[in-house]
Amino acid sequence: MSVIREVPFPSQDATELPMNIWIDDSDSAVDVIDALALSPFATGVQPWSRLVNLERVRPDAPLRPAHGSVVRTAQVEDGSESRLICGDGWTLRVIRHRNRSATVSVTATSEELARSVLKETVDGAEEPEPETDHVDMGFWWRGSHGGTRSEKPITAQPWPEISGNYSAEARRSLDSLMAVTPADVNGRLILLHGPPGTGKTTLLRSLAKQWQDWCQVDCVLDPERLFDEPGYLMEVAVGYDHDEDEQQRWRLLVLEDCDELISASAKSQAGQGLSRLLNLTDGLLGQGRDVLVAITTNEDLARLHPAVVRPGRCLAQLEIGPLSRDEAVAWLGSPQGVGPSGATLAELYALRAGRSLTRTASTEGTGLYL
Repeated sequence: MSVIREVPFPSQDATELPMNIWIDDSDSAVDVIDALALSPFATGVQPWSRLVNLERVRPDAPLRPAHGSVVRTAQVEDGSESRLICGDGWTLRVIRHRNRSATVSVTATSEELARSVLKETVDGAEEPEPETDHVDMGFWWRGSHGGTRSEKPITAQPWPEISGNYSAEARRSLDSLMAVTPADVNGRLILLHGPPGTGKTTLLRSLAKQWQDWCQVDCVLDPERLFDEPGYLMEVAVGYDHDEDEQQRWRLLVLEDCDELISASAKSQAGQGLSRLLNLTDGLLGQGRDVLVAITTNEDLARLHPAVVRPGRCLAQLEIGPLSRDEAVAWLGSPQGVGPSGATLAELYALRAGRSLTRTASTEGTGLYL
């Protein structure tokens, strides 16, 4: 049964704006910390608030000023931890996640105090930017409190260094895709289809690096939920921009292995999922934000829903297939193990590592992602 409890703030006197909190058995200790952190701001005791999100936090970073007392700590099963720290005229809430990201928010009695406490807390807390062979990629998933985005550096080679991993036929179209600029965008959907192990994921990492000056690439880890829950879709579609960005960047949402979403029978299998995808790429929702969508699939082009592949919908529609025998032999430097029909990129890496290949009539469900 729900009850109303007035939760007093740990280190503040009563004010003219009391704060009541609804608490029931669905609330956690983290929820209480969130409420207590909000209390001095809501009541007006500390009317200035600042917040920052951190990535790549050093494991030994204290994430707290030299002066202040920890008044609440809550550990969550997934490895994240929330702390409430109070000082003279300020309140600090720190949430550290297992993936080494963190959210730091402070309220204070003055703007200058809020800025100084936040600066002391986060100075030196992050590791330096990764080397140039990395690119920042965002990762979205739906948690218990809505959509969550974490940004991580991933290894990404420039396109000229990996173009030899793809057949000559595919390279011509891929060269054009890699050279796209905002002025060239004449479709919002990128379709990469082909057998497992042909390098579709490697290609997307390289695309993120080639486009990094004008486009932020985000990978959605649960695409089936994305198009099943309108609220989650809106969070991901709207995204966010850094305050220091002078101009709003384009965003590319990556959805891997979404065969069911775009197949010819998608309407009957996935309900409104296909309709929402089309609305994001070519409807009202898509017009409100500069969003591109890249989908990888193992399906043959002829088995995809006609609404997905209609003219004008796709910025690029590319088949990523195996290398021919001659191309595979040239890539490997030896004909040993290469079949008459050539080889996929995953097979070539296996051969280079000295592993023999066992080919079957069907590769469905093999999961040779590369």
